[in-house]
Amino acid sequence: MLTIRLQRTGTKNKSAFRIVLTEAHRAASKKVLEVLGHYNPRLKQFGIKDAEKLNYWLGKHVSVSPTVYNLLVDKKIVSGKKVKAWQPKKKEGEPAPTSEAVGAPTSAEPSVGVEAQA
Repeated sequence: MLTIRLQRTGTKNKSAFRIVLTEAHRAASKKVLEVLGHYNPRLKQFGIKDAEKLNYWLGKHVSVSPTVYNLLVDKKIVSGKKVKAWQPKKKEGEPAPTSEAVGAPTSAEPSVGVEAQA
């Protein structure tokens, strides 16, 4: 399976990235099939070598990393909404938040109907 993602280049503390087409199971720094563009987050430079090739691969339904997808949405190459590309790491003792625990009352809290009957 192919994917479009970032490959880190540059030196220590001065990162720059290539936008590459590679196999999903390979490391991003290893063999790539094609270099599609570049991105420099420090200078906010973004460039695509050949827009036709990028559109060709997107037309083939190649998976795109969330960060690259958000860059393409920013530059209006792809239409759509941004996706969440980053999540903070979970702490060891902290349970994962669930949708049930957020809004639902716990069993220790009495409900209003039970208090009215007593």
